[in-house]
Parts: sequence; structure tokens; C-alpha cells
Amino acid sequence: MNRKRNWLVLLLAVVMLAGLIAGCGGKKNDGSGNSGGASSATGGGSGSTDAGDGDLEPITFTFYGADPNPNWQNMQDPVGKAITAATGVILDAEFEVGDPAQKIALIAASGKYPHLISPKGDLGKLVEAGAMLDLTDLIEQHAPNIKKLFGDQIKRLRYSEEDPSIYVIPTYAEVGQTYFDASGGFQLQHRVVKELGFPRIRTVKDFENAIREYLKRHPKDENGNPNIGLTLNADDWRMYISVTNPAFYTTGAPDDGEYYIDIDTYEVTYHFRRPIEKEYFRWLNHMNAEGLLDPESFVQKYDQYLAKIASGRVLGLIDQRWDFQEGENALKAEGKFEYGYGHYPVTLTEEFKETSFWPVGFSPGWGVGITVDCPDPVRAIKFLDFLASEEGQILDNWGIEGEHYYYDENGKRVIPDELVERRKNDPSGFQRETGIGLYHNLGAHYGDGVLDSTGNYYTTNFPEQIIASYNDVEKEVLAAYGAKTWKDLFPSEEEFPVKPWGAAWNIQVPADSELAVLQERMKEITWRRIPEAILAPPEDFDRIWDEYQQELLKAGVEKMEDEYEKLVRARIKLWNE
Repeated sequence: MNRKRNWLVLLLAVVMLAGLIAGCGGKKNDGSGNSGGASSATGGGSGSTDAGDGDLEPITFTFYGADPNPNWQNMQDPVGKAITAATGVILDAEFEVGDPAQKIALIAASGKYPHLISPKGDLGKLVEAGAMLDLTDLIEQHAPNIKKLFGDQIKRLRYSEEDPSIYVIPTYAEVGQTYFDASGGFQLQHRVVKELGFPRIRTVKDFENAIREYLKRHPKDENGNPNIGLTLNADDWRMYISVTNPAFYTTGAPDDGEYYIDIDTYEVTYHFRRPIEKEYFRWLNHMNAEGLLDPESFVQKYDQYLAKIASGRVLGLIDQRWDFQEGENALKAEGKFEYGYGHYPVTLTEEFKETSFWPVGFSPGWGVGITVDCPDPVRAIKFLDFLASEEGQILDNWGIEGEHYYYDENGKRVIPDELVERRKNDPSGFQRETGIGLYHNLGAHYGDGVLDSTGNYYTTNFPEQIIASYNDVEKEVLAAYGAKTWKDLFPSEEEFPVKPWGAAWNIQVPADSELAVLQERMKEITWRRIPEAILAPPEDFDRIWDEYQQELLKAGVEKMEDEYEKLVRARIKLWNE
């Protein structure tokens, strides 16, 4: 952003703020009015910050986020403008489109840091480089909303037993979260299950049979292009999501990243060494041999993966909705709702339960931190505190009162029908235009099912709203399976014990440790061997798998498991002090 543009943006923020103050001065917001500004977002002062103490002069912070954000509009959407009006902050933001681990390593090595940063699992590199500020005192002195939100769980924000600093405000973990819908599992296009009479989709064999039968009937689409049975997304880190993580989801193990942890003994195993997971990858090998797996799965780039989905030719996916939704949203924008995807709790065999909803309790980890290069850490923490406030969270989830929602005569927050339709038929376009949801991973927040001071839900993900967000095709498919939401098809949280270590995938591994080196070595071996095993002739699968296991042993996998177990036990101790 050049200097001239900076001044124009700052001047706009000041003018907008002046108009907001003039328009709202002396007005009581009882939930029935329509002031249209940021201060009307909550209908009360319970979520207010101390940003009104003279700290509203415009300031620009640089920001780097390790996740892509294709709908980012430089805070010029309505929600972004309202956040700037309330805080005076403008973000000069960069969001990763390549490999975030490499980018974070470059940032750490450069000695020059963005003012705020969301490094996901690579925080350790920045801590080792001395890039991160300890936020403990800043939170205590300037962040009442963050303190209120985390409550007695704030001790879980500490980095480690040896270093109790707080380096990030968790933004990927929801406080008080209740899951009302499913977004993972195995996905099948609605047209597939409809044509086949809504067959039972419970095991990988059921999933396979549905794809095979539909391809037999419809080998090509209406334009003469071949339909694709199943495609996987193996582009860099997304290989975890689409290729390797399903091996534990389908065999009864929870998501602890690259490890399986015995819930009774805390013994750690690199999850690929579980014998049952070999059988999951054998099934993928079988799918490839049968011609049901996209042969480009391990060479295509992410944009090519999304383009295939957007073409409507891909019948099945194994992924998380956030990873493929851009492609699905393109289909919805064209009105091709039968080409959208349902979520099914598929496992290797019926003896296993799909584990998407295995509870972890409050499990912080990834989030946003302030670096030593930040010119005004107090303003930065106040900005993050506003996002954690009731006002900030309602802006993020609901938008602006009178523009994106209103209160009915009973004080219930309601999204107008026309906007409900836009949200479900063109989610990406709606987000770009409004900014709703764009700031979610920038701030701490309550989870689904938590009520604010007005008695309304903080988020729009509650049963009635979720059901209303489904299009008619989704409702038809769900009804055929005797369900109202996709989660109804999955095993519930009550069927699993809570893990005392939370989610192990967000345990920070010291960047310069032997464990970090070992993990990188195992990743290199696994990411080479797993595709090799899947794409091999079936008669070679066992040999390749055995070679893979021996290579892990020679590379020190047992040492890695022992070292990671120490971290798991240390977290359990830290959280229980």
C-alpha cells in the first residue's frame, strides 16, 4: 500500500468514524432501532472495550496469516469498515497461498516481522527467533474481553511449562463450543445418492459401490467430459487433510495430528504404524486399481482440485468442507445444487465409529500474536480485545444490525430471508460483499451454542439457522436418510471420552529440537511412501508398505514417539497445575 493510498484510507476511516458518532450520539440501542453502525451490533455495552479513551486515531498494522483468505477486501467491506470505526485499526494483510511453513521460516530468519501474525503450527519458529511478545501483561492491563472470554481457562494459553508466556490469542479454538453440524467425513454428490435411491453410506465399500454404480450409468457429464469417481487433495500440507488424516477417522482413532495416543496410558504411536491403517491405504490402492481414483490426485495443484470440483464432474471427496467449499460454492452460485456434497460417517468397516466429534474440551493452540516489531502493542492488544468483545463477535458472525440482521418483537436476532438465500446460494460472494466471517480467525470467540447478553446465540450456527441454510436438495437428501442435519448421521460426542491433552496437533514442538528434525524426516518418508503405496499395482502393496515401516524405524520413529509423549504428558501437567 503506497503512502498516498495510506492517507486516503486513514482519512476515510476518520470521516466514517465521525459520521458514526454523530449518527449514534444520544441514541439508546434497545435492539429495535437501526443505526447501521458498529456500535449497534450488540444492543448494549457489555461487550464494549476501552477503545473510546482517545485511542481511535487511525493506525495501520501489518499482518500475516498462514491460511488463505481469498475473499479479503482490505477491510473495505461493511464489517471491516465497522471494525475500523470501532478501533481505528486498518490491517495491511497478507494471506498465504503457498506453503505457510516455508513462509514462517523465512519470516523467522529475516529478523523483520509483521506487526501481527497468525502462524498456525509454526509458532515455535518465531518464539525461537525472539519474534513474539509475551502478551500476559498486555492482556491483564488492556484486554478485559479476552480475560472474560477465556475465564479460568486462560492458563491453557501458556506456551509451555518451561516458558509460561502467552504468545498468541487462540483464534482457531472456540470457547464453549457445541457442534451442531458436520463438515467432514466422506462426501458424495447429491445427484449420486438420489439416483441410486439413497443407499446406505456407512463403510468405504458402500462409498465405493455408490461411485462405481453411478459411473457405470453416467461415465460422462452432459458436455461429454468424463466424470471423476474420487479425487484427493495432496497439494502440500493439504495432504494431511485429504489423504492421511482419514486413516484414523475411519479406524476409530481421534484427530491428534500425526500421532495416536492411548487415552489410558498416554503412550504415543506414529499413527501410520497402526496395523489397521494399512488396510485403509490398501483400500485407496484398490480404488486406484479399479479406476475409481483420479490419477491426477498426487500431482494436481490446489487450484486445479477446486476447478475440478467447480466443474461438477467429481462424484466423491474425502476432505473437510473448508478445504473444498470454494469449488462447491461455485456450483451453488450456478444453481447446480444437485452437484453439491453430503457428509457421511464412513469407516473402514462397521466395527469402527467415525471420530469427527471426539471431544477435546477447550484446546487452545493456534492463534494471533503480536511481534516485537509492532509499533504500538497496546493498540494491537486493544484491537484483538475488540474482536473478542460481544460487539466484535456479533459483527463477525452476524454483520451489521439493520443491514444484515434485525431484532424481532421478541428480541430474537433474525437474518432476513433474502440474505439467508444469498448466504446458502452464493456463500463466497456474500462473504466478499459483507465481510461476515472474514475476520473469524483474527479474534478469539465463543463457539456455537453460546448465548450473548441479549439471550441470542453469538454465532449463526445453531440448529434452526443451520437447517434454514440448507438448500432444497440438501433437505431432500437429509430427509431421505431420516436426518435434519448432517451431524445427525455421525456418532455424537457422548460416545467418546474427553481427551485430557485436548487436541495434540496443536502442541507446539520447539523449532530447534531433535523432535522437530525427526518429525520432518518422518513426514518426508510418509509423503513419499503413501502415494507410492496407493498408486502401486495391488500385488506390490504389501512389499512397499513393509519397506515403508522399516524405513520409519531406521529413521528413528521410536525416538520421535518417545519425545512427543513427553510433550503430551507435559501439557496434561501444565493444564492441571
